[in-house]
Amino acid sequence: MKNCKRKVSLLLVDDHPVVRSGLRTCLSKRDRFEVVGEAANGKEAVCLVGDLSPDIVLMDLCMPQMDGLEATLQLRKQAPRVKVLILSVNNNKESILQVVRSGAKGYVLKDAPPEELVQAIDCVARGETYFSSNVARMVLNHCATEDPNGGPDHKRQLTDREMQVLAMIADGQTNKEIATRLNISVRTVEAHREHVMRKLDIHSVVGLTRYAIAHRIIRLNEPADVL
Repeated sequence: MKNCKRKVSLLLVDDHPVVRSGLRTCLSKRDRFEVVGEAANGKEAVCLVGDLSPDIVLMDLCMPQMDGLEATLQLRKQAPRVKVLILSVNNNKESILQVVRSGAKGYVLKDAPPEELVQAIDCVARGETYFSSNVARMVLNHCATEDPNGGPDHKRQLTDREMQVLAMIADGQTNKEIATRLNISVRTVEAHREHVMRKLDIHSVVGLTRYAIAHRIIRLNEPADVL
């Protein structure tokens, strides 16, 4: 029986034609992917997304006219359904952190093997995020060592009760379990959860768990305490 599963549509954005050609050749070999267009810079990419509506934009960072970071920021506003996966040689810490804040769903270094790029695209297509191991380590180390007196701080954003709920969510406890331990209603727990997600701009339990570990709100293999 013929497989009718819809292909993942891709827009390739890189200012080097040979890179785009190589990516097209590599990705077109996978039946589940379809390259629907190419762009040589961020400005072209933003225009093409409106016409092609790809599932994923595979975006370089350093390009003329409009770089990948600015293009990602624009796409987040103009086409929030479209996911951006960065593919770059740039492993500069500040650049990577800017990309993470921009809303990109992943970051893969260009020296990664083709299999890793395919894995990253599959993850992003499923609604997950993917960062090369070196990139992920850099981001987590930054979060864990960030100066609490500089920039946004979760301790200033969240109330004590919200901090408790965050820790218990990250510990894997259900809304009902949290409500029982804190002696509050399930509806109140749900409200706290919504407030935490909105304040931190994190909208999944996995994301909250990573955040809680990175900021040492909980530690691995240690249950969350009720303050």
